[in-house]
Amino acid sequence: QVQLVESGGGLVQPGGSLRLSCAASGNIFGTYAMGWHRQAPGNQRELVAIITSSDTTIYADSMKGRFTISRNNTKNTVSLQMNSLKPEDTAVYFCWLSLRGKGYWGQGTQVTVSS
Repeated sequence: QVQLVESGGGLVQPGGSLRLSCAASGNIFGTYAMGWHRQAPGNQRELVAIITSSDTTIYADSMKGRFTISRNNTKNTVSLQMNSLKPEDTAVYFCWLSLRGKGYWGQGTQVTVSS
């Protein structure tokens, strides 16, 4: 079993920055990908960014140039640095981990971008 715990959400003004972090624990060994998805009210959950065990990164188009994903394999953590935030970035952000063909999700952390 794998557990994911997110932190770092909150309220920020448009143009501001936030950093999300996620710590994974449990039966983790071998190669695995980690990432972030988000879900706004009334919308489907969507990809934000993914980082593989070899540090290959994938971003949704609307996040490119504003968000940066990184990971620490020793600590089993993944972070998301979000800059130039917009009101449309408001959503619950979920940490995700893919290990041996199975996906795991955190409980989510709220990010609200508003003046």
